[in-house]
Amino acid sequence: MFVMLAVAVCAMPCTNLIVGKKASADGSVMCSYSADDYGMFQNLCHYPAGNHAKGEMRKIYDWDTNEYHGQIPEAPVTYNVIGNINEFQVTIAETTFGGRHEMVDTTGLIDYGSLMYLGLQRSRTAREAIEVMTGLAEKYGYNSEGETFTICDPDEAWIMEMMGCGPGSKAVVWVAVRIPDEAICAHANQSRIRTFDQKDKKNVMFSKNVIKFAREKGWFDGKDADFNFCMTYAAPDFGGRRWCDARVWSFFNRFADGMDKYVAYAEGTAADAEPMPLWVVPNRKLTVADVEAAMRDHYEGTPFALDKQGDIGGGIWQMPYRLTPLEYEVDGKKCFNERPISTQQSGFVFVSQMRGWLPREIGGVLWFANDDANMAPFTPVYCCVDKAPHCYNTPGADAVTFSMDNAFWVQNWVSNMVYPRYVQMFPSLCQVRDSLDASYFAAQPSVERQAKALYDESPSKAVAFLNGYTNEKARQMLARWQQLAVHLIVKYNDMVVKPERSGKFLRTSTGIGERPERPGYPEQYAREMLKRAE
Repeated sequence: MFVMLAVAVCAMPCTNLIVGKKASADGSVMCSYSADDYGMFQNLCHYPAGNHAKGEMRKIYDWDTNEYHGQIPEAPVTYNVIGNINEFQVTIAETTFGGRHEMVDTTGLIDYGSLMYLGLQRSRTAREAIEVMTGLAEKYGYNSEGETFTICDPDEAWIMEMMGCGPGSKAVVWVAVRIPDEAICAHANQSRIRTFDQKDKKNVMFSKNVIKFAREKGWFDGKDADFNFCMTYAAPDFGGRRWCDARVWSFFNRFADGMDKYVAYAEGTAADAEPMPLWVVPNRKLTVADVEAAMRDHYEGTPFALDKQGDIGGGIWQMPYRLTPLEYEVDGKKCFNERPISTQQSGFVFVSQMRGWLPREIGGVLWFANDDANMAPFTPVYCCVDKAPHCYNTPGADAVTFSMDNAFWVQNWVSNMVYPRYVQMFPSLCQVRDSLDASYFAAQPSVERQAKALYDESPSKAVAFLNGYTNEKARQMLARWQQLAVHLIVKYNDMVVKPERSGKFLRTSTGIGERPERPGYPEQYAREMLKRAE
């Protein structure tokens, strides 16, 4: 807990991490997404490929609210989309940064979520997705707040920022920048694109009005070359730095040298602190496992760590999570909590792996989890899958309807047992989580060799094989997580720990359960209790 100055408070959902193909260990482009929002229930969505007759219309429903906005003409051809990756390995993700409130156009037809999936259905490359998304927004209007999009394919990684131009405008301003192949990037609910090379047509795209609109509003009067998208349309306040860009800093700090110089910026208080760059070159090449670990980050070992001596915000069993709202008031003092990458309100998370040297049906893998990244394994979902696993798309299950057949609910059941008794129970979860993750990675080369051999016979055979594999891994994960849930309630019932050996609970010679251990208070918490009692 920290006492804070008066600040403007905004919602802080979602984190995206991006890895260029020369920054990855295997040459793949990678990106991640944590879709975070309280009350969010999400399936692994599926849009089948299709051919559409002239005059066929596509209805637009708001991704957040399910409100009907209207309809637009369907594209003649749409591509298969599973989750946030399509059959050509194009992946799109987002984080909302808000920006100037007066720029929101409530009359626009397309929201940010619909824009992502329209882009996936209609694009074969990242560049094409940018053209499709910006074209749709400029034609039909964009009704969401300021948004940062991650848009990747097996060859390129892009970051694009977009805002409306005010009520009734049906116009947008936007800029897209290609992340260098050797670099990593991230965004987390704060605009990240500042100045950009307006002459670099190969690596930078932007709307014709991006500077003109700011001039008309009196928000910018300098030279075009000095135009700063972030500072003009969405300048960071304390929350934008401490709760948002600090997550970016944490990712960079894991893999890049010299990030200490940006701690002052991430802290959010020093007005003259140097902002972080849009991207950095890592000091080693990243694997899928590295990106998954970064998605599980709680600022461990940094100035923002949630396990500092004397901090009892994590409760008796020291969970690396904090209650929300992040800001609160006690005895007239305004206080705040940290906001790490890994957070309890995740609806789903993924790491997308895109590889251009394989057939596209095999090259794209969406490593998917239906809960907080720290509390679930990432199962493999191949981009060619056209039959979504039942546990990720369970009929009848929703935000207020529990189902034992649904991954979101079973994984949340487990994680919500663990959160309040974290240091006591998390090792049991972590052992199962890491075992499953390791098994997926170990199997990947063999699975893809089989898929490639089948592909050489017939691409449809490879697709059928990868459908079966994806669905089987999801089924196995759900069964193992159901087993874990039962194990946790038995082992840790009533705040004690029942002894076990080799995965089996011990019994006495007379057949009853061995006497449980009573671990008492963790040392750090007990010490703080003593201080308060003295």
